[in-house]
Amino acid sequence: MDLALPEELTAFRDMFARFVDRELIPLEGRLDDNGHLPEEDRAAVTAKAKEAGIWLLDVPEELGGAGLGALGMTLFWEEVSRTTAVPARDYTMFGPAVGPILESLTGDLAERYRDPVCRGEKNACFAQTEPDAGADPRGMRTRAVRDGDAYVVNGVKRFITHAETADFAQVMVKTPSPDGGRDAITCLLVDMDTPGVRITARHRTMMGDAPCEIMFEDARVPVANRVGAEGEGFALAQKWINLGRIRHAARACGVARRCIDMTARYALQRRTFGERLADRQSLQWVLADSRTELHATQVMTRQAAWKLDNHEDIRLESFMVKVYGDEMGFRVADRCMQFHGGMGLTLDLPIQKMWRDQRSFMITEGPSEVMRMAIARSVLEESA
Repeated sequence: MDLALPEELTAFRDMFARFVDRELIPLEGRLDDNGHLPEEDRAAVTAKAKEAGIWLLDVPEELGGAGLGALGMTLFWEEVSRTTAVPARDYTMFGPAVGPILESLTGDLAERYRDPVCRGEKNACFAQTEPDAGADPRGMRTRAVRDGDAYVVNGVKRFITHAETADFAQVMVKTPSPDGGRDAITCLLVDMDTPGVRITARHRTMMGDAPCEIMFEDARVPVANRVGAEGEGFALAQKWINLGRIRHAARACGVARRCIDMTARYALQRRTFGERLADRQSLQWVLADSRTELHATQVMTRQAAWKLDNHEDIRLESFMVKVYGDEMGFRVADRCMQFHGGMGLTLDLPIQKMWRDQRSFMITEGPSEVMRMAIARSVLEESA
């Protein structure tokens, strides 16, 4: 791997960094208590993003997008995460979320679901997590049983982001194995207005968002709404999740960069007991450690993204970049908060929001403990 970024990606990164500095960071003072921008500000940013060509970045060019691969998207995620003006789990300011599953659709499904999402006419959500199946998708209980030309779906999905505004959900379900073996995981596209589908709860979180619980009670979903064959759902979801874990690490890099910069600037002007904070070894070592950890995460993340773009298996790398990146981002945000003292706890600065978000990322899309289990399993298998 050549660690030097391609010229076109360097140009994109620099352009987008200027956009973040000019259009987004100045809006942080306008966030409400949940960390959301007023709708008029959000609409203005979206209009400027479209004008600048920062739109549908990860969508293939043939579908009207910019066609950025995983490496290009790591640069986007890193830069956009330097600001709290963009929600940590919602990048739709820069175009609808299409993602690997919808991109794979063809024919009628593409016309009914993928294309309207790309045009901004429909919204989608991804439903996999359940009350008893978070980090372990094999433990899911939502089942779809074939009945003629439809599946009858029963079960509950929890912590589903954007379910309240979605027109349809990409739902992972278990389907019975034809030979009586272990149930397979299958992906169905389920319209949210389907009889038997309803949102039963919204869970407010410390990050300011409120993901939903969706209940399926004898909901009939056409077999034609199945993505791929029965049993292919896990592979589809894994592609989504692998890219999501890279996103976690790239996001942590953006948070760390902003926090390091804020801490250094503050240390140069803040004086205690007659000395600048910048002259104290305790702070200098924290800055040194933080910058070193940031560099390590950037290299790991970009290598994993490069391998993904080159169609290599990155499961192990995705585990490592997620656990290392998430924890690095939280450590740096925590150090930044500590050195800012009481001001770091206030809503006047973005530190507390970054700190809360980074803490949450160590749980979502694979807790750190599960990532370590998977890494250790790989190490033991190599040595067996």
